[in-house]
Order: sequence, then C-alpha cells, then structure tokens
Amino acid sequence: MDCPDPLGQPVVPMRQQLFTTAGALAAILFFAGLLIGGAVVIRDRESALSPDFALDAPDLAAPDFAAGEERTPLQDVPASPMAPAADEEGAAGRGVSEKTARLPLRSVDPGLFALPEDQLARPLERIAPRPPLSGRDNDRKPSTIILHRPIALAAGLVQSGDLTLQFREIEPESVEKVCGENGEAWPCGMIARTAFRNFLRGRALVCDHMEEKPDGAAVATCSVGGRNAAEWLAANGWAIALPGTSLEAATNAARKARLGIYGEDPRD
Repeated sequence: MDCPDPLGQPVVPMRQQLFTTAGALAAILFFAGLLIGGAVVIRDRESALSPDFALDAPDLAAPDFAAGEERTPLQDVPASPMAPAADEEGAAGRGVSEKTARLPLRSVDPGLFALPEDQLARPLERIAPRPPLSGRDNDRKPSTIILHRPIALAAGLVQSGDLTLQFREIEPESVEKVCGENGEAWPCGMIARTAFRNFLRGRALVCDHMEEKPDGAAVATCSVGGRNAAEWLAANGWAIALPGTSLEAATNAARKARLGIYGEDPRD
C-alpha cells in the first residue's frame, strides 16, 4: 500500500525499493562466488603441476665392517684411468669433435703451478726500444725551403726572419770593403750589396741542401728564377769563389774581364 506524501508529492512504492535492494545483494553474491571458484581452480592446477616428491637422503653413517676386516685408506685406492675407447665414445656422444677427443691430457699437478718447470719458465730478455715516433729527424728543417722577400745583408749573405743564410761555394763580401787603385778608393762592398739587391728585386730564394754552421748561420745552394745566385755573383765579380769549388773558374774569368770589385768604380 502506497502512503501519500503530506506535501502532496508522489512517493516511490515500497515494493520497488525491495526489488532494487534484493537485486544488488544478488549481484554481490554472484561475483563473490566467481572469485571463490577461480581461487579453487588455481589452487588445484598448482597442486597438479608441483606434486610432492619424496627425496631419499643418503645414509652418511660409516659402513659396518666385519670383524677383523681392515679399512683401506682413500689415498691408497688407485684411480681407475679412463679407457681411450670409452673416452672417444663419450666425446662422440656429447658432440665433441674427434680432434678435441685426441688432445693429450693436461697435467694438473699443484707443484707445476707453484714451481714451473725450466722449459716453461724462461728468464726475461730485454730487447732494444723501438725508435721514437717523433724525434730529431722530424725537427730537422726540410731539404728545400723557400725564402720569400729575403733581405740582402751583403753580397752572398741574406736574412729571412730569424734565419741567416750564406751561399755555398763563395765568400760573402763585407759591406765595409774598399777597392781601388792609384789612390782612388771606392766602397766596393757596399756597391756589391746594392748590385745583389737589384738582382733579387724582391724575388724568392729557393734553397737546397741546407747545413748548419757553428756560428749559427746556415749554408745552402740558392737560386733565383732558376739561376744559381752564387754563380751570378761570382760571374759578375761581386763575390769571390772559394778555392777548389766549381765557381772558381767564374771568379777567374771576372778578374780577367775586370768586372765587379776587380774593375773601377761603376759610379764614374
């Protein structure tokens, strides 16, 4: 029986509320039954997969010996060697190659590891060290160098940066040298340097076979535009060739022709 609302509003029937509550309880019980059934099934599977095994523990007690029987020490019992045929069959059964099966047995004597035999342990031998990767050979100057815009200090003597270089086979003329005959002196050393500067004209010197001198200067064979600079100085009489060199003939020819320092003041 539905009771009317004092405010005149419709109310939910009591029978409908009972059905709703009963349905909710039934759903809860249903899900609880599913959970319990699943737990039982999982437990049965675990029991089937891992059955209880009974492990037989070996009897560790000492064996009984008959009266009057002597005990044999373990160290006196000879080890039974493995037969070669059985060893090869076992190796073939395990998939080991025939080459591995024929390998000799390796000795595992503890004394061999503590004190090696003479043929195994040899005295160390000191060998010569390898040559250094970088040394004096790499620090040496290259055989051919190019001097850009060298400064002529004298006829046959130039400077480029910190390098002072003298031409091979000639004797550089001093700037202070004075030449002249019959009381007429002229600064042939200074004029020889001027002539050498005019020959260079700011061109580069290509020098080969450079050698260091004890006084810090260097000696090399240099060319300008493909011509030997020392030969040009000797042939024009602006430098004197060293005795016994290939340029001595050029110096003698310049002296006969009265060229350079062997002639008169070119300023006249």
